[in-house]
Amino acid sequence: MSPAVKRSLKLLLLMILLIMILSNCATHDDWHNASRESAGLAPDPLTTKEAVLQVYAAPAWSWRGWFAVHTWLASKPSNADHYRVYEVIGWRLKRTGSVLRIAKDLPDRYWYGKQPRLLNEHRGEGVDQLIVAVDRAAREYPWAEEYGIFPGPNSNTFTAWVGKQVPELQLDLPFSALGSGYVDRAD
Repeated sequence: MSPAVKRSLKLLLLMILLIMILSNCATHDDWHNASRESAGLAPDPLTTKEAVLQVYAAPAWSWRGWFAVHTWLASKPSNADHYRVYEVIGWRLKRTGSVLRIAKDLPDRYWYGKQPRLLNEHRGEGVDQLIVAVDRAAREYPWAEEYGIFPGPNSNTFTAWVGKQVPELQLDLPFSALGSGYVDRAD
């Protein structure tokens, strides 16, 4: 066999192996029935009087979760009895005309069956001012009517955007927050 034929066969075998791996990694779960319960990471707003501002990440849905995360922010001002969650969700675009979601919600929900992890937390004195700054930045998000899995803008672009607008958050997103570098295009 010629070297070119050997290379072609190796490439073909590699592609078949990659397809097999990806097809086995794909989640066949029904996202409608996936857990959206609290992971128990956030302080109870009914017993926690201090201000709380948190940033979360969870593996993305389906096979994308093997290498990418979905990120979001959650805030509870001093003496508030609930959290407000700030996030971007791509499938909202067709239904609502905006990917941006700001709503009263559980801050530490499972991301469609995937357990979140706490990336960043601020609590106590001075956090109410951070929450105001985060809220303002979130509402000024420039790509609320756009969504792209890669390179963005996506949920990680949103979280990175807020972090860039509010440097006091001292936000350091993980490498798996694909799309977080998209914010540099706004400069």
